[in-house]
Amino acid sequence: MPSLSVLTDNFNSGTLGPEWGNSYGGTAVVGGRARVPCTTGYAGCQTAYAWTLAGASLFVQVPTAPAAGGAAVEAYFAVTVQGATAGTRVGFSMNAVTGLLRCVSETDYWDDGAVELTYDPVAHLFLRLAEDGTNLTWATSPDGTTWTTRRTLATPAWIDTDAEACALDMSAHRDSGTADYAEFDLVNTLANGAVWTGAAALSAQTALDAAALVSASATAALSADGSLTAAPTLSARAAASFTGEASLMADAASSEIPEVAELSAGYWDLYIEQGSTFVQEFVVDDDPDFTWAGWSARSQIRSEASANGELLLDLTDYLTVVGGTIRVAIPASVTATLTRNGRWDLEVVNGSTVVRLLNGRVEVSPEVTR
Repeated sequence: MPSLSVLTDNFNSGTLGPEWGNSYGGTAVVGGRARVPCTTGYAGCQTAYAWTLAGASLFVQVPTAPAAGGAAVEAYFAVTVQGATAGTRVGFSMNAVTGLLRCVSETDYWDDGAVELTYDPVAHLFLRLAEDGTNLTWATSPDGTTWTTRRTLATPAWIDTDAEACALDMSAHRDSGTADYAEFDLVNTLANGAVWTGAAALSAQTALDAAALVSASATAALSADGSLTAAPTLSARAAASFTGEASLMADAASSEIPEVAELSAGYWDLYIEQGSTFVQEFVVDDDPDFTWAGWSARSQIRSEASANGELLLDLTDYLTVVGGTIRVAIPASVTATLTRNGRWDLEVVNGSTVVRLLNGRVEVSPEVTR
């Protein structure tokens, strides 16, 4: 079942990928974004009708919205999941003529109960739809991390009925006026390039200087063996990479990392296969003058990165720190309980000192074989 949770694109390949095979009206990739013309014709960046919103969560950045530009009634962009019946869809639409962002659940192309907001291109830069088996929620975010729920509705029945028959459509249109365009980016990802790097300076109370280089890497190995007389065995490990740097000024009277420490965390997404054993290791190479001895690790998966985020899984019990290696190993019986996507981070703790190493999204691939 192709969940919309696993549809991911930052449009940095230079062309529309095959997942956008139903695109129309002159949509193209320009400058690392999907550019959809906003003209008196109709244009959109659209998938095939082969996806599922049930149990899924998807978000997209809208960095460029069309201007009113002399339109009489409408000049809009829309991000909708469309069902098998024409005009049945859920999502967002923004009309530059009215200045309103609508959270819609439409039948026959309209929703009398739509929630309307005064459109703010900063506060509403990211748009998200999420379905949890009971409710459908609409949310907005300025950064793709901190979300504000704008509407909650009992899941329309067609979302289950039309499983594997839905399409994501990112479209634009105007009734008149000056033609321009809408741009869409970062579908289900905040990674906008091949490599994420970061640097931060840490400061404390005294002039005693120390330096630390924190880097983490993980390797992957997948092997299988078998014979005619023995059952095959399979082992698997996930792969990840992270690089970060920090300069330290340590308080001579306290620990090697100061009480107030600021280190920009690396961004890394976890991809967990439901019902399968998940193993991942991060190898930390320490500066000779710095050691991770005495530190412990902690991690959680929550529905969102906010105070309202529901705890989906506490990973702390599945973490071990051995030397410079932080290892997470989640049994298959535990990943089987994960039914929703979310967000995670990885922190290391020494007394009252906390440093975040990694954070990102968690994508859960639904299990088929049970």
